[in-house]
Amino acid sequence: MVGTAPRNTGMEGVRGGVGVTALLVAAARAIETHRHDSLAQDDYAEHFVRAAPASADWPVRIQQAPGGDANPLWGRFARYFGLRTRVFDDFLLKAAHTGGARQIVLLGAGLDSRAFRLDWPAGCVIFEVDQGDVLTFKHTVLDGLSARPRAARTTVPADLRGDWAGALADAGFDTRAPSVWLAEGLLFYLPAAAETRLIGTVDRLSTAGGALAYEVKLDKDLREYRDSPLYTATTHQIGIDLLNLFVHEPRPDSAAALEDMGWTTSVHTPFDFTSLHGRGPLPERNDALAGNRWVFAHRTRP
Repeated sequence: MVGTAPRNTGMEGVRGGVGVTALLVAAARAIETHRHDSLAQDDYAEHFVRAAPASADWPVRIQQAPGGDANPLWGRFARYFGLRTRVFDDFLLKAAHTGGARQIVLLGAGLDSRAFRLDWPAGCVIFEVDQGDVLTFKHTVLDGLSARPRAARTTVPADLRGDWAGALADAGFDTRAPSVWLAEGLLFYLPAAAETRLIGTVDRLSTAGGALAYEVKLDKDLREYRDSPLYTATTHQIGIDLLNLFVHEPRPDSAAALEDMGWTTSVHTPFDFTSLHGRGPLPERNDALAGNRWVFAHRTRP
């Protein structure tokens, strides 16, 4: 059982901007954890939420949310994050247990606690790449809980808009070993050129047997959903205007680029996995999730 972390541990890095979205995902994971039909368990998530001044009064159980599951933010949107967590958990564990990957690289790791909550094979190393202030807060909260990772864990402070490969190499990443990569909730916030560089870097640092999962939006104009219940609820209830944080420019076709580089890819809607698991968001009118896609890739060439 996870203990109690100290409150208000000075998470300066998540009081505004993209960093605070990590708290939104943590709150969603906490709500998912306490559901009777939970798809993903994260006992650390609510401690991150409670420790940061920006989110200390947010709900961490669906019963605490106004309107419960009818609340677009803490109902449908939180369910989306819970489903996404489960799907990407499954992808990473399959790559490690059956695909032979022993290096797991979390790009834009945020307040993800996969190193602590998932059942990793012996010999795995988890690399968490993100901004230094986010990683510092995370470290403080987890230390306060006396949390112990289930695999070797290395944090890599780096700006993913720039050259982060050197920092990863300095942290001990081995380009000769099969690796699995995850960019969860990251690419929305990067310029198109940075996404192209990131995908190219993952290819350059990967060997045969490598795997990658990431999330993209295919909407031509995100602003057409500005008045959607999901975006308006997020803005009004917790003061996060996601559309102001997203980069509004044409996105590269990274799946096609990976195919050209010798990867096999599959592209899915979140609703595909709602059908698979029997719970999660379903399509609706004026749907801010309509353009979301989850991409899964495997490198087949040496």
